[in-house]
Amino acid sequence: QVQLVESGGGLVQAGGSLRLSCVASGSIFAINAMGWSRQAPGKQRELVAVVTRGGSINYADSVKGRFTISRDNAKNTAYLQMNSLKPEDTAVYYCNLDGVLTATGMSNYWGQGTQVTVSS
Repeated sequence: QVQLVESGGGLVQAGGSLRLSCVASGSIFAINAMGWSRQAPGKQRELVAVVTRGGSINYADSVKGRFTISRDNAKNTAYLQMNSLKPEDTAVYYCNLDGVLTATGMSNYWGQGTQVTVSS
């Protein structure tokens, strides 16, 4: 069984920074892609950033130049450094893992979400 624990959310003023972490635990052999999505009230969930095991990275246009995604394969951990935060970044942020290989096969996983609130 794979478990995801997210941390780092909170309340910050516009222009501030936060760093989110997502730690995956369990009998994990490898993780293909690690990403972050977000969902604001009344809106659909959107992909914010994703990084593959090989290091390819994609960002949503709305966060390019402000957010940085990274991963530590040895620790099965993904990070999202968020700088120059704006009120429109307010949302619940979810960690998602695609292609998690364990002894029982390959599956995808979502974290429980962490709230990020940016005040103006």
